[in-house]
Amino acid sequence: MASIKQRPNGVWRARYRDQNGKEHTKHERTKRAAQRWLDEQTAAIVTGQWADPGAGRATWDEWVARWIGMQVWADGTATSARTAVESVPWRLKAIRDVKHGDVQTWVTKESERGLAASTIRTRLNYVQMAFRAAVDNQVISRNPASRVKTPRIRKREATMKILTAEQVNAALDAAGDFRPFVAACVFAGLRLGEAAGLQVGDVNREVNTISVRRQVQGTSIPTTTITPPKAGSEREVFVPVELVDMLNPGPVPFPGTEREDGSGSREPEPFLFRTPLGHLYNRNSAGEEWRRIRRKLGLSEDVTIHTLRHTFASNLIASGCDVVTVQRALGHSQPSITLNVYSHLWPSAEDKTRSATATFMGLVLGTADSSRTPT
Repeated sequence: MASIKQRPNGVWRARYRDQNGKEHTKHERTKRAAQRWLDEQTAAIVTGQWADPGAGRATWDEWVARWIGMQVWADGTATSARTAVESVPWRLKAIRDVKHGDVQTWVTKESERGLAASTIRTRLNYVQMAFRAAVDNQVISRNPASRVKTPRIRKREATMKILTAEQVNAALDAAGDFRPFVAACVFAGLRLGEAAGLQVGDVNREVNTISVRRQVQGTSIPTTTITPPKAGSEREVFVPVELVDMLNPGPVPFPGTEREDGSGSREPEPFLFRTPLGHLYNRNSAGEEWRRIRRKLGLSEDVTIHTLRHTFASNLIASGCDVVTVQRALGHSQPSITLNVYSHLWPSAEDKTRSATATFMGLVLGTADSSRTPT
């Protein structure tokens, strides 16, 4: 229902009702202006681009708080999203007033202050998601974050760090009591949180496997939580007996978890790794242990605990493992993720062609030489 009517004071009032029956009005000095506004609103409803004028008055902070509350996210994902949406300069601005130029300027300044291109892209992705949700919920009519240009990300082969066997050995020697944690990351490919979440029962000493069943989330003792692994990351990692022996935690359990004894009752099930004060390792405490090792070895700051996981994957690929094998060992939900991260480590088609042909030539020429050998 829509109409235009001239008021006693000469002003033209245009009004219409949205899909929910709510009435919206606007007053214009001329009938033509009133009709144009009414046509625009009607067209927006028909094309699905309509937004509630009142909803758009909400600030960015108000909208993203509502948006994050709609999500079913792991704690780590929610933390990353909050970090992203709280890094923008328009937090107190009405969401309908944020323009494309505001978003582009933010991205440019983040790059100028030295933020990594990959980090900028991750943050922009969350900001774009929030704007898209605002469009879907008719809070705004257009997404101002679309078509924003981001800094170029360097190729993975230029940025990914892989440790040599000598460096891994040196890191293990320098690790001290943190040595088993490092071993779990570099010889089983576990993420930091997955290694921190290992319990004694996760190590099967009969078939030499490690079960990844949980992870530790959080950056401090108060924020530490135990959660399921990332989607698709629950897995069994097949490991050598030497690693199983290295992960032997000893007979004294720590309180805080439970396991079933022979009678079916519950008793403490120890975590494999604890700080000297008995706390679970979190991102900061495990990171500090690794920074100590890194300083001792003189490694660059871009060599992180996650480098150990890259080193594990690199060794699997160098040993001839196929994509699916590596995917399952790393706990990637799709082989495409594995290829996206590590494709540069696999031999190229040219390498395989050259090697196969060299082998074939050796067989052919060797046969020919033997047939020419005088009897």
